[in-house]
Amino acid sequence: MKKLSHFDEAGSPRMVDVSAKPETRRTARAHAFVRMRREVLAGLPENPKGNPLEIARIAGIAAAKKTAELIPMCHPLMLTHAEVEVRVEKTGVRIISSATTTGPTGVEMEALTAAAVAALTVYDMTKALDKAIEIQDLYLISKSGGKSGDYFRKGKRRGLKPAAG
Repeated sequence: MKKLSHFDEAGSPRMVDVSAKPETRRTARAHAFVRMRREVLAGLPENPKGNPLEIARIAGIAAAKKTAELIPMCHPLMLTHAEVEVRVEKTGVRIISSATTTGPTGVEMEALTAAAVAALTVYDMTKALDKAIEIQDLYLISKSGGKSGDYFRKGKRRGLKPAAG
């Protein structure tokens, strides 16, 4: 198994020094799904708290920009782009997020944080209507750039495209 760089020789957690790494364009896309009853989905446009989908989209973008504040060993990154797509499907709300930077480390955590917070926002805005809502399938879809190269999740792609490189 590969040695993780987030631990020092004594096994204590540390922030990795990325100062010697070259700045390259890096992108990542992530996914989350919020499963809920069809009646709740049908009522989303009339939600008294506002449009949950648009608020979730904005919350996800804001979260991507604050990832380093939430996850202790993440590097603060200057994102050049963050986007969250939210769409209603038959059994819930699908969320696809993306993040881009030009820097010495990747944006996978920013994309994942955006998807997670967008999903939590949908949950928050609909929890009074359905106690059985589930947040499912939070995962990295793709990433590009950096020493480890490109990655695209195998399996069902549901029409998703790899991150632009």
